This record gives sequence, C-alpha cells and structure tokens, in this order.
Amino acid sequence: MAGFDMDYSEATDFVVENGTYEVVINEAKQDVFKNSGMDYLQFDLIIRNDITNQNSKNMHIFYRIFPSKETGKFPKGMLLAVGKNAGIPNNTHFQNLDDYFNHLYHKPLLVTVKNEKWEKNGKSGENLNVKNMRPSAFPNVQHVFKNNDGTSANTGMNSGDPIDITDDDLPF
Repeated sequence: MAGFDMDYSEATDFVVENGTYEVVINEAKQDVFKNSGMDYLQFDLIIRNDITNQNSKNMHIFYRIFPSKETGKFPKGMLLAVGKNAGIPNNTHFQNLDDYFNHLYHKPLLVTVKNEKWEKNGKSGENLNVKNMRPSAFPNVQHVFKNNDGTSANTGMNSGDPIDITDDDLPF
C-alpha cells in the first residue's frame, strides 16, 4: 500500500444518523445468538452510494426479525413486508427461506432508522433500529459494492454489460 496523508476533512463517523435512507439488501440470513440461543432473521442493508444527496454511503444497517414468543415462529407478515417493499412480485412462490433470501439479494429499499437506547438486566447500549420500510424511490440500483479488501467490486448488477471471457482467462 502506498503512503497517505491525514486529512480530517475526509474522516467519516461510524454513526448512521436518524433519518431515511435508500439502501440495498446485501445479505439475508437466519442466525442464532451465541449467548442466548435465540433464533432470528437478519437483513444486512447497505446505504447506497449511487444516491447523490445521501449521507453515510456504504454504511451497514442491520434489520432483524425475531420469532413470536407465543408460537416460536417468525411473523409471516413482517417477512413478506420486506419482499413486498423490495419489489418481489405478488404470488411469487419460494421453495424455502433460502430461496426467499436469494430473491432479495441486492434489491433496493427505502428505510427510516432511529438510534434508540436500551437497558436490560443492568446492561445498556444503543441500537440503530429500522422504524419504517417502503419501496425505493430509485429502483435502478447502480450501487458499487466493495470487496473484502476495500476495492470496488463490479457485480454486473443492472449494468447490462456483456462479460468478455477469452481462453487466456481460463485456468485450463
């Protein structure tokens, strides 16, 4: 890596302020909290970098859905609301939860978030909570995703550009 200079004007905070953001669904998965064993669904939302008048570009917002305490099942209405707002057509059939998650991959949403303090069992903290979810005002996603090393990743999503592969590109 080449050297670089400290420039305070380019420093960014790690806080997503209360507000409404255009996001893209980066990942959706079912997971379990290690300490409690509680099951949940998590949607990793990235604040889009293709929307010009928007702060906190590329920051993540985590939206979770928890099972009902009475039934132990995930609230179907909340689950389907994510798909509806992401633009999945009505009456789309899913083979299973993973199939549903795959349909959500890189779909846009418009979310309103709020930082809220919590306290439980003598512990406290602050969470960024999704308070509202609507269809995106900008459904044509041109967000540039980042690789794990911080470089841009061209996913080819919605670009329409053909991929040119030559014999030299192949390992065999």
